[in-house]
Amino acid sequence: MRLRVHSVLRWLHIYTSMISLLIVLFFAATGVTLNHPDWLATERISEISGTLPSTWKSSEGIDWLVVDETLRANNGVHGTVADRREDDREASLTFRAPGYSADAFIDAQTGTYRLSTSNQGMIGMINDLHRGRDAGSAWAWVIDAAGIFLVLLSLTGLGLLFYLRKVRFSALLTLAGGAALIIILARLAT
Repeated sequence: MRLRVHSVLRWLHIYTSMISLLIVLFFAATGVTLNHPDWLATERISEISGTLPSTWKSSEGIDWLVVDETLRANNGVHGTVADRREDDREASLTFRAPGYSADAFIDAQTGTYRLSTSNQGMIGMINDLHRGRDAGSAWAWVIDAAGIFLVLLSLTGLGLLFYLRKVRFSALLTLAGGAALIIILARLAT
């Protein structure tokens, strides 16, 4: 039984390590780029003006679908609609995607608009994926799966330590030292 548990732990640890290697590499690299955003900043901001078609507004109000499709077709806007607002003078529509945002401000009387887009490039995109910002529910599942793989990797590694008599004590001592260091650094940071 003991040998069987060790074999299963070892098998799980090997294969979760292979999957987790890419996860750790991604989150480690983006952790550095998040911590130093000025190192690789490539943000491009653009301002565009235009006029919506006459069908954008009717007596019943704003047809947000017409506004959305016009901005996407004419200006290359992409992402998910994050916010929309309207009052007597102005309407606005906001689009968000990892590393990208677009804000359209529409004159409620004339249908003319100002569109401001911000594209932060590849680094901005992967930084937002690291945070899970504006990435959608599918990416949230990826982050959850990554967390599960890393927990499984850690637990199987810890389980394997108990089968390795020669290094068990020093490994557990290192684990305790690392945990203490993290707690100390966390308290210093707050």
